[in-house]
Amino acid sequence: MLNLLIKPLLGVAGQAVSGTEVQAATKLKQDQIAGKVAWEASAVDQMKGSWKDELILIVLLAPACLVFVPGMTEHVERGFIALQQLPDYYKHLLYIACSASFGIKGASSAVKFFGKK
Repeated sequence: MLNLLIKPLLGVAGQAVSGTEVQAATKLKQDQIAGKVAWEASAVDQMKGSWKDELILIVLLAPACLVFVPGMTEHVERGFIALQQLPDYYKHLLYIACSASFGIKGASSAVKFFGKK
């Protein structure tokens, strides 16, 4: 008998929670359209499932791992020498692109930092 009373109540509660989630999602979309929500939140939403950050992290960690592989240390050293010979503007662009990929703001401060010598 108690089951007959509880099941309908649980169904109504579940619908209320589901309705609240729908309302919250609708409110978020309306705020995004109105420009009330920062573009970062939208960008994070759009980047779900993206491999870009993971690829950059792998590329950054590869030399640190390769120096422990016999015979690869020389190749890593030559790679860093080649990177040092790149034009400054290209190194700055790489720094800014990697920083932006990880969500670090401050391209303007990076430009100022690189401007000092």
